[in-house]
Amino acid sequence: MNSKRGLAVATLCLMVAGAVYAKLPAPTLTDEQKIAAEAAKTKAADATKKDGELLSKSQDRVATRYIAAQRAKGVTVKPTPIAAAPVPAAPAKK
Repeated sequence: MNSKRGLAVATLCLMVAGAVYAKLPAPTLTDEQKIAAEAAKTKAADATKKDGELLSKSQDRVATRYIAAQRAKGVTVKPTPIAAAPVPAAPAKK
């Protein structure tokens, strides 16, 4: 009996919460907030680019060390060339 009551209360709470969130209006951004969001997006893109470059450099160092170690053992290693990933086009501004 008690578990049915708890289940009913939980179901009622979920339905009410869903109705409340469904009626909230979409937030409108001021010009300052739009500028700040654009700056944050640019900063994040720059950080992502920098992280990608650092990752690429570290991978190159590891590959160079591996090739040198294999060469010291007398094994010939031919690395597979990997084409750079195409840069996605910037979305059109509306």
